[in-house]
Amino acid sequence: MITVNMHEAKTRLSELVKAVERKRETVVICRNGQPVAQLTGAPRCPVNRLKTYPDLKPISVDYDPTEPLTEDEWPDEYR
Repeated sequence: MITVNMHEAKTRLSELVKAVERKRETVVICRNGQPVAQLTGAPRCPVNRLKTYPDLKPISVDYDPTEPLTEDEWPDEYR
């Protein structure tokens, strides 16, 4: 566990976050010698959010989505 005062935490924030991230350290931030905050690592995500799932198929758009709709293409409730 790393204990730092408020000023030191502001000065060394990147270094402290790196210690939490890489070494799974806990950082306690103090004000006037009293602990006021704790910096700990976030839970690791077991699912790869960037993975492409085989159920998803490529999408093709057969029109220009920036082109305005014609009068016939608007739904009746919006005319």
